[in-house]
Amino acid sequence: MSTSGRIGSWSEYQRAYQLSIADPEAFWAAEADRFTWKRKWNRVLEWDFKKPEVKWFIGGELNITENCLDRHLEKNGDRTALIWEPNEPKEEVIRITYRELHERVCRYANVLKRNGVKKGDRVAIYMPMIPDLVVGVLACARIGAIHSVVFCGFSARSLADRIIDAEAVAVLCSDGMHRGAKAMSVKAVVDEALTHCPSVKHCIVTQRTGDAVPMTVGRDVWLHAELKHVDANCPAEAMDGEDPLFILYTSGSTGMPKGVVHSSGGYMVFAEYSFRNVFQYKKDEVFFCTADVGWITGHSYMAYGPLLAGATQVMFEGVPTYPDAGRFWSIVDKHKVNIFYTAPTAIRSLMAHGLEHVAPHSLSSLRVLGTVGEPINEEAWQWYKKHIGKGEMSDRGYVVANGDRRDPYQLVGGCHR
Repeated sequence: MSTSGRIGSWSEYQRAYQLSIADPEAFWAAEADRFTWKRKWNRVLEWDFKKPEVKWFIGGELNITENCLDRHLEKNGDRTALIWEPNEPKEEVIRITYRELHERVCRYANVLKRNGVKKGDRVAIYMPMIPDLVVGVLACARIGAIHSVVFCGFSARSLADRIIDAEAVAVLCSDGMHRGAKAMSVKAVVDEALTHCPSVKHCIVTQRTGDAVPMTVGRDVWLHAELKHVDANCPAEAMDGEDPLFILYTSGSTGMPKGVVHSSGGYMVFAEYSFRNVFQYKKDEVFFCTADVGWITGHSYMAYGPLLAGATQVMFEGVPTYPDAGRFWSIVDKHKVNIFYTAPTAIRSLMAHGLEHVAPHSLSSLRVLGTVGEPINEEAWQWYKKHIGKGEMSDRGYVVANGDRRDPYQLVGGCHR
């Protein structure tokens, strides 16, 4: 394996794969050793597929935010962690370093504690794609609260169902949101949902749009007001490797949504490992995942994976067709994005708008293209590769879907320059 920890060749992949099969405990122990642990594990894993039950890093203690933030501060604290691209192209871009993100997370975590949230509590997050969404996620993890992000587009009833099932004690939200040409009240949806949710005692509201919203006394507080009462000193709570990190619910399209629980240790190790190897991330590159944090892709490849790897990433508030269907490509050029990760549905939508929205953009910074969420059809793949990759990228991983094992460590639906 290369000194960067990336699998850089087919022969390296073969060696890593064989070790992972022959001695999975040794393989994953070596990967886990890359991280900061408060207490090392007694055993890497135990499994019983008949129950089914799988446990990782038994007896180990950690806090995932120390690995996302604290361990980068000494050498890379001034590296940009997050580039926030707002819905409106003319609005100011916000760049947040690892040091600044660490401070924001610690202060938000102290706001949570000030409002009675403690280790083991469940916290629902219903927020647009703004920095406080990622900060809120990490703030929960910092104090050992279990976050449950709900896509900020679901109805009040859908939000209430998830809050009730998780028995959340708090909700993090914003006053409103901008999405394309539309402005919507987030707080109004939350207020409607909370009429059905007696478990919620606190609602912490980020000011995004500046719209006037009703605030229920004794329950609702403004984040900016609460931040005045806290500092940035918030030691990370020790979490067992098998302690729950978050609950993420299914869409509910086939009945009641089902909550999937991810634990701390195993999720952390694999999120970083897959990010590092699937995308072959290199130091100082810019990564752009278009997924909302309300979905698992956004959790693993925005909220956690890139930060665990010390990467720089773009977070986009808007939609790919506003103000026109070239918005993704303008963002790529604007921020010199090297790795771009989106869904086949988005690609097909942008195909339908024609090449006039692609032609004005250089896209020369791109090195890796990836797709996620569903199988990609041949026509969309070839369009993506030819017009976004400018015909200079070779298939790496797309061939896996057709049974070719030359590069199986690469992402299905990915290509590289």
